[in-house]
Amino acid sequence: MALPGSAPPATDSAEQPSPGPLERAFYQGLTLWISSRLGILLLAVVGAGVLFGEETKPLLERWRAWDANLLIVIAEHGYDGEPGKPDDPGLPAFFPGMPLMLRLVHLVVSDWTLAGILISLVAGGVATVALVRLGDFEGPVGTGRHAVLLLLLCPTAVFLFAGYSEALFLAFAIPAWLAARRGDWLSAGLLGAGASCVRITGLFLAIALIVEYFTGPWRAERAARPPYRRNISWLLAPFVPLALYSAYQYGRTGDWLAWNHAQEAGWGRSLVMPWESWATTWASATGDGQFSWAFRMEIAGAIVGVLFTLWLLVRRRWSELTYVGLQVGALVCSAYYLSIPRSALLWWPLWLALARLGTARENDESWMQPLRPGVIAVYGFVLGPLMVVNTLTYLKGGWAG
Repeated sequence: MALPGSAPPATDSAEQPSPGPLERAFYQGLTLWISSRLGILLLAVVGAGVLFGEETKPLLERWRAWDANLLIVIAEHGYDGEPGKPDDPGLPAFFPGMPLMLRLVHLVVSDWTLAGILISLVAGGVATVALVRLGDFEGPVGTGRHAVLLLLLCPTAVFLFAGYSEALFLAFAIPAWLAARRGDWLSAGLLGAGASCVRITGLFLAIALIVEYFTGPWRAERAARPPYRRNISWLLAPFVPLALYSAYQYGRTGDWLAWNHAQEAGWGRSLVMPWESWATTWASATGDGQFSWAFRMEIAGAIVGVLFTLWLLVRRRWSELTYVGLQVGALVCSAYYLSIPRSALLWWPLWLALARLGTARENDESWMQPLRPGVIAVYGFVLGPLMVVNTLTYLKGGWAG
């Protein structure tokens, strides 16, 4: 109780002002990211120990599998592979961004596997903060954190923990997209160049950024930038790493498209008509082999990708259609479906669209309003268990996407 004549007590709002967009993005993005990493670590230590028993390998050794191991081989020995072992023709399929980062972190961390996990940890934190900012910039407040939650519950989210290149790519690509939405083409171009160092997906991002320049609705933000930051020539930067890597592989192999031909040499992937790819994958998915469930997930991922591409087309979201559609087109025209669910980790327009569907809007009195929070819950209850299964599959050394 205030004494007579004394000043009124300070209100809670005065003592604790509302956080700004950047502060909110850091808090929400990093809270979700770090807590989810602790959950994966708990699953790796306790879950794997209970289920695998005596078959359990040392913790770090469990994370050095599939592409994580191949990236370490490149970082340690180069694209010629490990001395004394047969050449791996698939190594040029991996762009140099992640191996170079591994070499850099390995100067401080002696274990290669731990170095890869730390890169994914830091890069994923950057990506989730940027996704919160992007979601809240484009949609109702809360869209960003919901998009992060959907991403982290994706069935293939284990690859954001392991030493794969997805988290590092997103750490460049999502901030690049946010910069483009704000009309800052200098930042968009340079960040896009970083993404192009990591994955061929950077090519699709580079093309989509140019489409965004001409079709995006953010002209007011663009006009507020200094002329040198809104110059379209910055959008040529993402093509530079692609050209340099092609030139490097040409010097090694005499093949300008060595990265593309390595896909066929290492994994038997070549371009075919989409119905041929569907038929091949369907035959594998309906069989009884150990990969049958993996191929069923590939088919589900392809269906989601095609439906979402059509939705982007109907909504005339041209830049997002370019980015996602080019990826989906390349994946469904491969000799068979491979890593489509894992590629979906890179489709942030999908996570944002689902998040907007599940985020309440102010002054919305439609019948959909009470159902919106349920979208996130249903997604989590249905796909969250698949994320756990895939994580345990990866830890046991099985193919998880």
